Amino acid sequence: MPIVKESRLLNVGILGCGPIAQAAHFESAAKARNAALYAVCDVADDLRERMAIAHGAQKSFKDYAQMLADPALDAVIIATADGFHVEASKLALAAGKHVLCEKPLGISVEEVEDLQAAVKKSGKLLQVGHMLRFDPGLQSAKHFVDGEMGEMLALKAWYCDSTHRYTMTDAIQPLMVKSANARKPGTDPKANLERYFMLAHGSHLVDLARYFGGEIVEVEARLRQRFGAYCWFIDLAFASGAMGHLDLTVAIRGDWSEGVQIYGQNGSVSGKIYNPWYYKSSDVEIFHESNATTTRVLGADGHFYRRQLEGLADAALHGKAMAGATVEDGLASVRAMVAVAQSVASGKPVKLASVSGPV
Repeated sequence: MPIVKESRLLNVGILGCGPIAQAAHFESAAKARNAALYAVCDVADDLRERMAIAHGAQKSFKDYAQMLADPALDAVIIATADGFHVEASKLALAAGKHVLCEKPLGISVEEVEDLQAAVKKSGKLLQVGHMLRFDPGLQSAKHFVDGEMGEMLALKAWYCDSTHRYTMTDAIQPLMVKSANARKPGTDPKANLERYFMLAHGSHLVDLARYFGGEIVEVEARLRQRFGAYCWFIDLAFASGAMGHLDLTVAIRGDWSEGVQIYGQNGSVSGKIYNPWYYKSSDVEIFHESNATTTRVLGADGHFYRRQLEGLADAALHGKAMAGATVEDGLASVRAMVAVAQSVASGKPVKLASVSGPV
């Protein structure tokens, strides 16, 4: 079907023209019913100009401050390396722009606490790019968990990357354009794979657990490394009293495996989550104890990246409640990841309220 744009659009600028912008955010801004790709910004001239032309951006900026000074710009998508997220978000907020920042929101508790204060001071919206919150299958489960299901007994969730992931995703993603002039962090993020995998993949898993289970107050984690694979088993204590267990493994010798199971007072949830680049809504079965039936969302819109931008635009333009992850959610996820690292190091449970420092 043709794209039908609303009469009022959120003018979006994308900071960073690297892989995540090329795979997700440029197309999302172009397809969003209530947003427009107004500008792109990147220090690499060749990459920036190619992306601006290819995706129809109205303006192109090499200097981030100049893009933020444009009065027609309403919001910024931060699509840079993790270490740049907080500073780029703070600059956008100070310029009076709304922010959609890629996950993880930051790499230390303290810097995200500073960002939280900046959000409050600015009066603007900041949404973290936990796009699974915009998966229709998982949203149906959330509606059930918050209503009919009653008290939660326990939650299990897993994120198991595959050694064959790129064989499959390279066939469906756009061909990534690179530039020798791209800005990179001072140190290689992949130099410490334990930290890199937790930030890149663990942030998704932790936010999924919090999305359904609420506040996590304590974690106890174990990590085993063998033949290039990293496997975390993480036990959770939720503030509600529910138990949780997370399995983060990168990478399994087998197919991609991601999902969630939830056991409740009046029913249960079983969800299979697909690799995000297939843009396929999760297969979620909800069992209703009251009538012994199972229900399931079918044929849902699975473009999570576009839907998360539309959610931010609805909140910014029309004052609707923000459905995505907030700065508080982003901070809680960073706390949880720090706690996991500290628990692995100490061999003991760690309470989230007591943690500080980097992931």
